[in-house]
Amino acid sequence: MNPSRPSIRIAFWRSPEGQPDWARPALLTLAAITAVLYGWRIEDSGFASYYALAVKSMSVNGWALLYGALDPGATITLDKLAGAFVPQAISARLFGFHEWSLALPQVVEGVVAVLVMYRIGRRLAGPAAGLLAAGLFGLTPVVASMFGHAMEDGLLTLCLVLAADAFLAALTSGRLGPLLLAGVWVGLGFQAKMMQAWLILPAMAVTFLVAAPGGWRRRLGRLTAAGAVTLAVSLSWIALYEATPAGSRPYVDGSTNDSAIAMVFGYNGFDRFGWHVPGAVRVTDAGAGDGGGVHEESPHGSQGGQGGGFEQQETPDQGGPAKLAGARYASQIGWLYPLALFGLLFGLIARGRAPRTDPFRAGLLFGGLWLLVVAAVLGGMTIAHQAYLASLAPPLAVLSALAVVRAWTGLRDGDAPWQLPVLVVAELLWTIHLSRRFPDFLPWLWWVVAAAGAIALLVLAVARTLRRVRVAAMALAVAAMVATPVFWAASVLDPRYGGDAFEASAGPRPGGRAGTAGGNDLSPTGVLTAEQSRLHAYLTAHRDGARFLAATTFWHMASPYIAATGQAYLPMGGNHGSVPQPTPAGVEALVGTGELRYFLLPAAGDPGRRDGDTGTIGAIAAWVTATCRVVTDVAPPRDQVLYRCR
Repeated sequence: MNPSRPSIRIAFWRSPEGQPDWARPALLTLAAITAVLYGWRIEDSGFASYYALAVKSMSVNGWALLYGALDPGATITLDKLAGAFVPQAISARLFGFHEWSLALPQVVEGVVAVLVMYRIGRRLAGPAAGLLAAGLFGLTPVVASMFGHAMEDGLLTLCLVLAADAFLAALTSGRLGPLLLAGVWVGLGFQAKMMQAWLILPAMAVTFLVAAPGGWRRRLGRLTAAGAVTLAVSLSWIALYEATPAGSRPYVDGSTNDSAIAMVFGYNGFDRFGWHVPGAVRVTDAGAGDGGGVHEESPHGSQGGQGGGFEQQETPDQGGPAKLAGARYASQIGWLYPLALFGLLFGLIARGRAPRTDPFRAGLLFGGLWLLVVAAVLGGMTIAHQAYLASLAPPLAVLSALAVVRAWTGLRDGDAPWQLPVLVVAELLWTIHLSRRFPDFLPWLWWVVAAAGAIALLVLAVARTLRRVRVAAMALAVAAMVATPVFWAASVLDPRYGGDAFEASAGPRPGGRAGTAGGNDLSPTGVLTAEQSRLHAYLTAHRDGARFLAATTFWHMASPYIAATGQAYLPMGGNHGSVPQPTPAGVEALVGTGELRYFLLPAAGDPGRRDGDTGTIGAIAAWVTATCRVVTDVAPPRDQVLYRCR
């Protein structure tokens, strides 16, 4: 027997020097809990149709992977940067195209983010704050749902957490290396979710200028260097794309002029606030959702799949920042608003005369600015998917953890002992208010947390000299404040309450409606129906060397065939059918050279037919119906017609 093996196993659980014995075992236990929570329903996590189609294409074609193409033929890109889908494509390449293989990278990202959140809290206020920050982040309802599904927000959130950790290391040490690394992580976050990753930058810039060691010129110089790195990494894919000649790369969806700049900063950027950028597809024309168009429709009916009571009263586009306090969004992200905001206020007041470089106050400033900037931007834009809210989770968790640590320290040392009762009362009142908006979901819980909070405050007031009793009462007070969001997060284990691949949510939908598992009715399953199989076999047998098996007027018509076979079908018009790719002349050229022979179009009378449409797709459909013959040798799926062009 090798005597070194037991010590290795023990060392794995043993806390590093300088940390209490319970720190690492508690953290690893928390990581295991979140791994189970995120991965419990990984096998029925669903597909997010449009994005899953791109993942399949990227997994079978290296050129499509490089440019983030929607189709295996790499004729058109997604309508956003594809960085978040690269891990999914690699996973699908390794393990096959399954619901679980697409969700697996997000589960891993979530567990890593929880571990890094511990380090963030520990940097600022010690291991207890680190464990609280990690737990509050990992058990936030929208976070628990998001990391269990194939969503781009998972990688964005991980990158922001890693950026915050590196930034705080630079803030406390004054070294340039961690600051540059923070810029790299923000840039990679930009590849995942574009300009949303930049919302952390104002907090970084202000906090570093105010609280970093060294003279102001040194601070400004290092901040400038980090900004240059952030910009270079952020714009790297755009630069690659713009440097590649048109015709030698896929057309950029989300733009009308084949411009990655218009797609990123217009369609996915300023157009979301009503400021149109020339060359960008207008969001109001394409649909307000993340990618818009047909794929935004969920199995619950309306866009986003909310439905029910609060739908008419509280839409995602109304109310400005105040909408984040409404039942629809606050139930997913906002349970800890009072704890974080009161803690921020009390902490800044208490540290008002601390040295300029005080790490605790710097952490409060950084977390507070990060939270306020993200909340202001989300309040002013269309929140098409609740996963957007996950960007609020890291600063909320950190501020809440610092608030608890500060309140306990004040109570223990007799310095402002009133802060803890104020935090507990404010938090419980807010929790009860939100809980009562959902009277049919865990109706007993708010009674329990109210009683636990009252008992904890009573014991703390009475047992002034009994340390162990006061520690137990403090633990009970913390449990009372965080129990409700933890129970909501745990509801993702139930298929009725775990959200789906379109909508990250835990617990009931507003109005008392539960969610449903899986993606929507347009999601690719990777398995063809009998009709689709016969059609695909016919097209394969009669391909005659063509580059594409068939062209379709919408991506969702090509979706089942691409998902199941990975073969090159040509989805015309991009996500919304409004992008001029390919052009009528381009289609005629493809037919003339024999690269394209078949067209699969909606039947007459189908809403997707666009009879009389003078746009690009309408012009192509009119040319096909006038020039090509209907194929009768094989029956296409219902409400579709197959044409062959010579």
